[in-house]
Amino acid sequence: MTAMTASNADRLPVTRAAPSGGAVVRVSNLRVIALDPEGAAAAELVKDVSFSIARGEVLALIGGSGSGKTTVALAMLGHARAGCRIAGGSIEVAGADVLTLGGRELLEHRARRVAYIAQSAAAAFNPARRIMDQVIETSMIRGLMPRAAAQEKAVSLYRSLALPEPERIGERYPHQVSGGQLQRLLAAMALMSDPELVILDEPTTALDVTTQIEVLRAFKRVIAERGATALYVSHDLAVVAQLADRVVVLSAGEVRESGATAQVLGAPSDSYTRSLLAAATGSAGDGPPQQCQTQAQAVASDAIKASPAADRRPPLLAVEGLIAGYGRADASGLPRSVALDGITLSVGRGAALGVIGESGSGKSTLARVLAGLVPPARGTVLLDGKPLPRRMEQRSREELRRIQIVFQHADTALNPAHTVAHILGRPLQLYFGLRGAARESRIARLLDLVQLDRQIATRRPTELSGGQKQRVNFARALAAEPDIILCDEVTSALDAVVGAAILDLMAQLRRELGLAYVLISHDVKAVRHTCDHVAVLYAGQVVEAGAIDRLAEPSSHPYTRLLVSCVPEMRSGWLEDTAPASVARTAGGLERPAQICRFLQRCPACIGGVCDRLPPPRAQLTDGRQVLCHLPATHP
Repeated sequence: MTAMTASNADRLPVTRAAPSGGAVVRVSNLRVIALDPEGAAAAELVKDVSFSIARGEVLALIGGSGSGKTTVALAMLGHARAGCRIAGGSIEVAGADVLTLGGRELLEHRARRVAYIAQSAAAAFNPARRIMDQVIETSMIRGLMPRAAAQEKAVSLYRSLALPEPERIGERYPHQVSGGQLQRLLAAMALMSDPELVILDEPTTALDVTTQIEVLRAFKRVIAERGATALYVSHDLAVVAQLADRVVVLSAGEVRESGATAQVLGAPSDSYTRSLLAAATGSAGDGPPQQCQTQAQAVASDAIKASPAADRRPPLLAVEGLIAGYGRADASGLPRSVALDGITLSVGRGAALGVIGESGSGKSTLARVLAGLVPPARGTVLLDGKPLPRRMEQRSREELRRIQIVFQHADTALNPAHTVAHILGRPLQLYFGLRGAARESRIARLLDLVQLDRQIATRRPTELSGGQKQRVNFARALAAEPDIILCDEVTSALDAVVGAAILDLMAQLRRELGLAYVLISHDVKAVRHTCDHVAVLYAGQVVEAGAIDRLAEPSSHPYTRLLVSCVPEMRSGWLEDTAPASVARTAGGLERPAQICRFLQRCPACIGGVCDRLPPPRAQLTDGRQVLCHLPATHP
């Protein structure tokens, strides 16, 4: 695929057709309660929530983690989480009184009237079955249409959702497509029955910025084409501004404000809504906040450098000439699929390195290599200048303690059978031998650090919201009292307020304990807020590395500038104003040609006769940045 200019046909309409007809959804005085072990009411999670959704309208539920957004959304299906119960109110969807349905009627409601697109597409698909079989499964089970017709409809939906090779993608397995493609395939599965209501529960939270644009564009197109009625659950206010007609703001299970999207996001009347907006926009500056700038200066001599030898003492953690990947090794010892190719980076004591890039660029693989979960095929990982064993099982307990990792998907990282206290207690016992009252006291302190109620210690992950689970995930890493934490999208599942609090917590721990971080993120604003330096990965290579305050300079790599330009803005119409050509990508993923620039086919600034013939040099700029590109020579 070559870079193209955007045509009028490629661009979405700025506004959708106005909603028509009566209300498809009416919710009145909805109450949902949490139950104690004896089945008695323990807490009110949703308190007298009321709203309606007109036919063809998109209503957004926004609020912090634990505000009740997903609980309300699940109630549209007549469902409450384990340990919870719908205790009152009424829910009407397409004329059906949901709370009076039972047995086969409720199954029919979930199969035909309402479709649910979950936050984690990876958890929604069976890795052992082909995609097409799973997309059409409900249609087959419910007898909605013959198999041939279901497959034809699925292909049509693939095409509407801008999926590559729509006639063939269904033959693949879930692990053979990207995260953004899998999220759109989940949308196709949900739309197979032409539901009256589509619920989208944080569907783009875990996606990188360029993939997010693709998915949002596809969602908006298919909603407009089919005149769908949708309930969009999100804590990302910039995304809500692109899709929603109206907004309902929830806090602690109560409606704080509702109205047209432009009014709620542009001139909110409630103090809580204003706090959400302040958190969403407060980290959007051009660099880290003042407290982080001060620390950045204090640790500047230890921060990431182009060459570890430039510092008098070895960095805390470093990689040199790293090559790693997946699949059976060939005769030379290289894996079949190379995810990282020639990576050299270092992180100093108390420093924070941000690693940004699209899905498939190698970010998470880098974290797994540093943690010992993926052995490198070439190169070395060093801790305090000393080589670390390639595999985790070969490392000492002390080496394991000093390097901790927080995984992106808390759903799969936390054992659903264990309580939070058990999850946090295991590292305390393993590394420090804590038991009894001492362990309980430390668990309480850890929950305080990540701003969770201490009562959560008795709950299991399945009883927590997505944001709460991610904070438990972070607390487990803190329990080991590490020197460095590898944070793989640690704030991706958190609302703006809690995400900002976690970033502030990271900065505080860094100042007080000298803790270092490698922050892997698709959230450029989070990296700007937290990190001193940044490494930009594309197709397994570092295409740019340097100080965070120099990100997206005119001399930056074109790919860096693309990532920054794709950060959503909180204004209606931003999605339409972002040309599709700017995020064009190959159907098979990121290009990895052997010699020439790997970004060539997407680069809007390639130099004919140079970029397509010669490998890019690694230019050392006067401000200390390294850029893997021919262009810096034209921008001294």
